[in-house]
Amino acid sequence: MGEAVLELVPGQIQLRVDFPWVRTAGRSLVRGEAQGVTEVEAPRRRMSLHALMHFLFERAGFNRWSPAMAGKRNQGVLHKYLMHAAEDVVVKGVGLSDRLYVPEAFNEASKFEAAQRRRNKLAVLRPHEGQSPLAVVIGEFKLCEATTLGRRVWVKHMPDAPLLVGTKTWERIERVFASLFEARDADSGHKVRLVFAALIRARREHTYEIDAASLMLTSEHWIPIEGVHELPLVHALVDQGRRFVKPLRYDARSAAAFPNALLLDAGPLPLPLHVISAFMPPKERAEKERVVRAAGASPWLWWSTEAMPALPESVLLRNH
Repeated sequence: MGEAVLELVPGQIQLRVDFPWVRTAGRSLVRGEAQGVTEVEAPRRRMSLHALMHFLFERAGFNRWSPAMAGKRNQGVLHKYLMHAAEDVVVKGVGLSDRLYVPEAFNEASKFEAAQRRRNKLAVLRPHEGQSPLAVVIGEFKLCEATTLGRRVWVKHMPDAPLLVGTKTWERIERVFASLFEARDADSGHKVRLVFAALIRARREHTYEIDAASLMLTSEHWIPIEGVHELPLVHALVDQGRRFVKPLRYDARSAAAFPNALLLDAGPLPLPLHVISAFMPPKERAEKERVVRAAGASPWLWWSTEAMPALPESVLLRNH
């Protein structure tokens, strides 16, 4: 806030991001120090594609939970609230809602109309005067399949519009996000979703190519999580009808400094809940332990190798 997320005009948010909105054909990267420099700009924080996902999910309220939300989160709700979250948000002078596509809930009876709305939305990708505009697609990752020319990436609720990507690029994506892909196969007893954000451009007419990509995990309720170790806590909170918020790290290198959840119904102030996994890297575990010590007496802490301790009592339930 204040560097990458700005509200210079009341009611309008400007985002500074580290990805482009356009690619220019034939333009190469100039290396070395530019000649005749007359100005040096102070470095500012800029949001990555991953941070943009967190921004939209937080603005849409998907990192918050109350019992009234049970059974009401689906693809249609995701589409509606993420698109609404992009309204009044400007990125590099362009309205984010004009460059964001979130698939509608697939319905066999209306699939042709939905496909036409998608084509109309992504018509913004048509090249103009040597420039190829870019847009962001956010949806649940389904699968990737090999072709003779590269890979097809399928996003759920987009069964007729794959995203294309080169084999080497996809292999790099798999390496960088290996732990997230593996989380879908984890024997956790809980469903996990893999949310895919792709910066895309038009390779040819109505053919969408991935320019950059990021991924994040969510619970089955679309609550963003950092790893499988958080799932039992999130599900316990949901199953017990608690009110809580899941802090999001945006572009912080580690999530260890953040509570794994903030309980909102245990008193006048949010109550931090912390989880320490046996699989955390030593530096992250040390940071988490430091944060827990700094919290003072009797913090709520769960070592994932042990039974989960009882959650603090809900003031709201006690009053009833």
